[in-house]
Amino acid sequence: MRPGQIIVLATPVFLLSIAIEFAIGRLRARRGTGQDTYRLADTVNSMGLGLLSQISAVLTGLLRIGIYTAVHSAVALFPDTDFWTTWYGWLLALVFYDFCYYWLHRMGHESAVLWAAHVVHHQSQHYNLATALRQTSSGALLGWIFYLPMAAAGVPPLVFGVVALVDLLYQFWVHTEQVGRLGWFDRWFCSPSNHRVHHAVNDRYLDRNYGGILIVWDRLFGTFREEDERCVYGTRSPLASWDPLWANAEVYWALAHDSWHARRWSDKLRVWLKPPGWRPADVAARFPKPAFDLAQVRRYEPAVGRGAQWFAGVQFLLLIAAAAFFLWFADDMPLPRAAVWLAALTAALWAIGGVLQARLSIAEALLIEAAALATAGAALALPWLHHVFKPLALSIAVFVAARRAWQRPGGATRFDILLVAGLVASLAGDVLLMGPASLFVPGLVCFLLAHLAYIGVFRIGVGLFPRPVALAATLAIGVAMYAFLWQGGLPAALRIPVALYVAVIACMAAQALGRAFVRRDAASGWVAAGACCFMLSDALLATDRFVTPLPLAPLWVLATYYVAQALIVRHARPGD
Repeated sequence: MRPGQIIVLATPVFLLSIAIEFAIGRLRARRGTGQDTYRLADTVNSMGLGLLSQISAVLTGLLRIGIYTAVHSAVALFPDTDFWTTWYGWLLALVFYDFCYYWLHRMGHESAVLWAAHVVHHQSQHYNLATALRQTSSGALLGWIFYLPMAAAGVPPLVFGVVALVDLLYQFWVHTEQVGRLGWFDRWFCSPSNHRVHHAVNDRYLDRNYGGILIVWDRLFGTFREEDERCVYGTRSPLASWDPLWANAEVYWALAHDSWHARRWSDKLRVWLKPPGWRPADVAARFPKPAFDLAQVRRYEPAVGRGAQWFAGVQFLLLIAAAAFFLWFADDMPLPRAAVWLAALTAALWAIGGVLQARLSIAEALLIEAAALATAGAALALPWLHHVFKPLALSIAVFVAARRAWQRPGGATRFDILLVAGLVASLAGDVLLMGPASLFVPGLVCFLLAHLAYIGVFRIGVGLFPRPVALAATLAIGVAMYAFLWQGGLPAALRIPVALYVAVIACMAAQALGRAFVRRDAASGWVAAGACCFMLSDALLATDRFVTPLPLAPLWVLATYYVAQALIVRHARPGD
């Protein structure tokens, strides 16, 4: 049985344990003998990051296991499989792994580039069993280095994989506030009390208790601390977001920012290698950050309606089921197919986080999910999925735009009418392009009308083509693309319709870009980015259809198309 399948089988145990801990916490809170450590948004975010870690490991795990296997094959000193598969061989391998894990974990707190991966596990300001599932998606990029001694010693890859899973699963139960001190057990093993210290940001607790199974390593190497004051959880630079992608990227982004702005070349490198929080003096002076104050720590809990919470909860349960299905069969999937699953599940997870953070409405989240499923259906050659969700996605977009127009005081304006008309024309084009090849030109006409409507939308308040240089640039790109298609074998019957379409979409992009230059606000910038995505989507579609087949063409074509439509719907009206 493969690791992904073991995680799937363990998932009901995880969920049941979380439910029991939640019930105990609620009961103790009512009795005044403890506290409820769960909040829906935080729990969904933590478990969602665990899902993202597991599904991305289908791709990144190949790096870790592949390098380990190569090193083992080349330099193993004691490759006696019979020894390593005895009970004492297994036990030695587990202790060996836990020792290596201690140093990976410790360096994850002492080197900024490793902290950038590990920080995901520490971002929650609550401490519960759901926090245990909160794992990074980038740890495999460098974490494999710390396990090479096991490969060199001769621990077989299969034994390594099993003890790694055992070490990880052990650590699940220690993430709880419902279990107190455990006497002698605390002196030898990682326990709830010991690990609470590790997750705390209190000065006396910072960077302590790294052991995975054994706490003996901390006692040996001087990093142990007893729990003797109440723990405050999280990080010293709070995430303050339910976005799973930003959770994985926030520290990398901060390090890249400081490295870019550092004047000395040595500092550009040291930013990544020094302990977390270290900054070059010139960067700290230009971009100061307030000092950490434990008394000022506040939990991130944005207000969100009951309906949105129910929606997010139900959607997340469906997402768990989809991820479990994927993980069960993932090892038998070709990598491109697994990548499509990863992209679709990630998009859905991001949308749920947006609802819980009140960045997205429920309808906007449904639009993203429908778009993800339509894209996956095309890329995975599942026509029933594609044919259901492709028209549904644009139907939801029409609903979002129409509802905003209806709810606006004074009713729909010319702006709203044109925007809805553009979306309706796009919906018609989607439906026609799903049909036989004979409907290609009618579908093209529908999208041409959609782009004309979008030009009308983007013209309001700024005039027609306010930046001629943008028009010249997009037309030049359009001419180059058309020449490429002509040389690639564009059918003669389509040369005039395609030329007209290229001219109109280039004008639409130029209008959006000119509008962004005039308005100089974030919303107009996002719309301009959407217009450029539209051009990219159509260029990819035409290349795949008329010049040469592109790998995973439906993924790139539809992903850029839906990004374009979503950005236009979301940001077309500045201030929305």
